Amino acid sequence: MEHVDCVVVGAGVVGLAVARAIAQTGRDVWVLEACDAIGTQTSSRSSEVIHAGIYYPSGSLKARLCVQGKQQLYHYLEERQLPFQRCGKLMVATRPEQMQQLESLHRQAIANGVFDLEFLSAAQATAMEPHLHCVGALWSPSTGILDSHALMVSLWGDLEAAGGVVALNSPLASAMYAHGAINLVASDGTELQTALVINAAGLQACAVARHCKGMRVDTIPQARYAKGNYFILAGRSPFTHLVYPMPEAAGLGVHLTLDLGGQARFGPDVQWVDDPADLEVEPGRGEAFYQAIRSYWPTLPDGALQPAYAGIRPKISGPGEPAADFLIQTAEAHGVPGWINLFGIESPGLTSALAIADHVVGLIHAT
Repeated sequence: MEHVDCVVVGAGVVGLAVARAIAQTGRDVWVLEACDAIGTQTSSRSSEVIHAGIYYPSGSLKARLCVQGKQQLYHYLEERQLPFQRCGKLMVATRPEQMQQLESLHRQAIANGVFDLEFLSAAQATAMEPHLHCVGALWSPSTGILDSHALMVSLWGDLEAAGGVVALNSPLASAMYAHGAINLVASDGTELQTALVINAAGLQACAVARHCKGMRVDTIPQARYAKGNYFILAGRSPFTHLVYPMPEAAGLGVHLTLDLGGQARFGPDVQWVDDPADLEVEPGRGEAFYQAIRSYWPTLPDGALQPAYAGIRPKISGPGEPAADFLIQTAEAHGVPGWINLFGIESPGLTSALAIADHVVGLIHAT
């Protein structure tokens, strides 16, 4: 049996960030990844947006770690010369009655420590984006975009430089706490013994927690899967900034984002599914996209949208329920010393990754 200081389950952006941070404290770290490459699930199927920290309830982990993580992420990207753009975002009211929502978002942003938002008139907004329709907007200059794969490769490199290891094709089969240590068995039969496990398995985090004998089952939330479909724009985008409509119950609406090459993509919508492997984009969903997008881009041409890709949000709240906060759970809650669960790490998980890592390291040091 191999002995290691720490095992991180999951090599998405959050798992890699956490493993890197722990390895840089001098611990020996292994990362077990079920897939044949890093970041192939939620981390590679997002909008790749660096969020400002506007939408989340004051005092929540999402609010605090997003605002903190945004600053850390920009610094990291600049320091490592990784590709990103601080392109900014327009949050738009397309009807007069939505102006109150803009004002509410502004108040929420200030409560969360985001002080750089600016109200724009319709004329000011359309001066920035001539094809845009709105009655008013909020401008967020600290919103940006990045190459999530380049970020993950860099985090992986940092982890290896600190002595850490990523084991691909290594799903966790079972775990048990006994005699002051956690014994893990991977699907290929590899046995590991450790004092510290970080469950950063994303879509599989709840299932991974259930693999651990002795964990209080009543503390493990039910996994919910909110599929987000994306469509891309055929041809050149007339927009140079991100455009977000008013938020919806389970997401931020069908917004317009850009990749680093200037390609416009729209989404995600919200489609509740039972299977996290359900990643097919149904072309027929494009009809609802046209309707949503034309509320802020009325001249979107017919036939301009093409199905692109889908991602699954690893939610722990279901349809009609208030959006859950990140749930970062220690032995005090679930009863297994040395095991930390990261549940419901959906958006803004990418933006928050480095801050989540620091938070986890702080929890380790506190025990």
